[in-house]
Amino acid sequence: MGNGELIYPSTTSIECAHRAAIPPSKPFFKTLKSSLKETFFPDDPLRQFKNQPPSRKLLLGLQYFLPILEWAPRYTFQFFKDDLIAGITIASLAIPQGISYAKLANLPPILGLYSSFVPPLVYAMLGSSRDLAVGTVAVPSLLMASMLGNEVNATQNPHLYLHLAFTATFFAGVLQASLGFLRLGFIVDFLSHATIVGFMGGAATVVCLQQLKGILGLEHFTHGTDLVSVMRSIFSQTHQWRWESAVLGCCFLFFLLVTRYFSKKRPKFFWISAMAPLTSVIFGSILVYVTHAEKHGVQVIGHLKKGLNPPSFTDLAFGSPYQKTAIKTGLITGIIALAEGIAVGRSFAMFKNYHIDGNKEMIAFGMMNIAGSCTSCYLTTGPFSRTAVNFNAGCKTAVSNIVMAIAVMITLLFLTPLFHYTPLVVLSSIIISAMLGVIDIDAAIHLWKLDKFDFTVCLSAFFGVVFGSVEIGLVIAVALSMLRMLLFVARPRTFILGNIPNSMIYRNVDQYPVAGRVPGLLILQIDAPIYFANASYLRERIMRWINDEEDKIKALGENSLQYVILDMGAVGSIDTSGISMLEEVKKSIDRRGLKLVLANPGSELMKKLDKSKFIAAMDPEWIYLTVGEAVGACNFMLHSCKSEFTKVNSGAPPDENNV
Repeated sequence: MGNGELIYPSTTSIECAHRAAIPPSKPFFKTLKSSLKETFFPDDPLRQFKNQPPSRKLLLGLQYFLPILEWAPRYTFQFFKDDLIAGITIASLAIPQGISYAKLANLPPILGLYSSFVPPLVYAMLGSSRDLAVGTVAVPSLLMASMLGNEVNATQNPHLYLHLAFTATFFAGVLQASLGFLRLGFIVDFLSHATIVGFMGGAATVVCLQQLKGILGLEHFTHGTDLVSVMRSIFSQTHQWRWESAVLGCCFLFFLLVTRYFSKKRPKFFWISAMAPLTSVIFGSILVYVTHAEKHGVQVIGHLKKGLNPPSFTDLAFGSPYQKTAIKTGLITGIIALAEGIAVGRSFAMFKNYHIDGNKEMIAFGMMNIAGSCTSCYLTTGPFSRTAVNFNAGCKTAVSNIVMAIAVMITLLFLTPLFHYTPLVVLSSIIISAMLGVIDIDAAIHLWKLDKFDFTVCLSAFFGVVFGSVEIGLVIAVALSMLRMLLFVARPRTFILGNIPNSMIYRNVDQYPVAGRVPGLLILQIDAPIYFANASYLRERIMRWINDEEDKIKALGENSLQYVILDMGAVGSIDTSGISMLEEVKKSIDRRGLKLVLANPGSELMKKLDKSKFIAAMDPEWIYLTVGEAVGACNFMLHSCKSEFTKVNSGAPPDENNV
């Protein structure tokens, strides 16, 4: 059926052609139950409880909510040796990073250690990832400093700022746990990959710029996070730059970058990069202590009190006039931390070929942040750098988090005085080194090559963060992503289909130039569900296709258009506005003396069309399973009509079966 040679089926084949069937109707509540189950329980968590005795159901229920009960009975001594090495390795990274990120959030450095003790223990019991290493992260720390700092000055009112940070962490945990319990994890998916790449890159750039305060030894610095404010603050204080601090910072930054580059080139030496931050802290502290550099402009951490996390439940500022700010900060930072943690967990689970439950992860993150807010911790999640080290160190289970927490506990009980002389410039170098790895230039280039709109979203998020604020960049990126999704819905694509030579296959003529148009037929494919948002557009677009086709036929002097075939294979669902649109299209086509034919409609579409009486109005015999069958039927009718017309003109009696 190609190259203009059409094959006409016999009368019997037309009578027996497969036509789309109307599915049997189901009770409304059964259909609603099925839809809700697929939306909120796509993984069917209750499947494992079927046909089980009560005792087994109880055990499975406990294992579902406490995953540690599932893998703990199979835990071996070999697993423990691997987890011990991994836990000690990530502890060496967690201690300096925790202190650094707490300073980034304008919080006391000790909170960074507190936040690496309690939350990992909670996650080890509730989390489903074997590789995720829990801790504080830079971007939520920056967000917290920016959003809370706009209302309360951390230097002038440190106690109120601290209480608001705990409150924001509490509400972030409540949000995360609620999304998990209500199984609303798909909300996080609205943060597209392009949005996250641009946002994280912009936030990392801002974080690096703000660390110039520590590198240059400045005491006063802007609370703004935009590029202009940071640059103005830096260059307005050139007389206060400390060359000693700058030299020390550049040296440690060079050391950290070299170790990272070496570990990347030689993956088996991953521990060199993992130990580099703690090594920098140790050497920096010794250098300051020996040279008394703190007297020459090199700022140090100062006193860190010994002891484990003090309770902070009474410090939650529920009745504070700034409670709205704390709630807003908690919701935004909670979503960002959740998206990052789940993305990191899923990425490393793919390497080991196992699955993590997104809803369980949300519950685990939420509960560890709720527990953390009551034990002097601020927001935690699964940072990429720490998880990568944990993975490369050969961790087997979440016990590596427990080992890390014990190592941090020992540090809190006995070793905190050793950090007194740790220079802030070393912490700034650690943060800059970590953030340079977050700026994913390769991903941005890939977006440019693959999808220009996604690249625009990425750049918008980046420049929004860098030149506006973290909140502005996030809003711009999410708004653009939502706009694109709405455009896909409101302006779905339609194609003209043609026949691939010597086959019954019909494809887009723009994609397959070899596909030939069938004379007298216009075959259109609608590439999206039909809703109120796109019904008007589709009606106008279909009529425009028909007008263009008739004009083209008239210009070429070919046979007139007789049939319009709509391929509905991609129309997964339709609403009342869509049905009204099809009714209007049919009336318009009828007025032109043409015939509307539907091909490949799905069960949901057939059910709606049947209930609306549309099928009865257009004659069910003009609804076919495939485009090929619809074309065959139309060609047969055209051929029959042409034969009868020829007989009548020649004086022969007409065939009663075809009249």
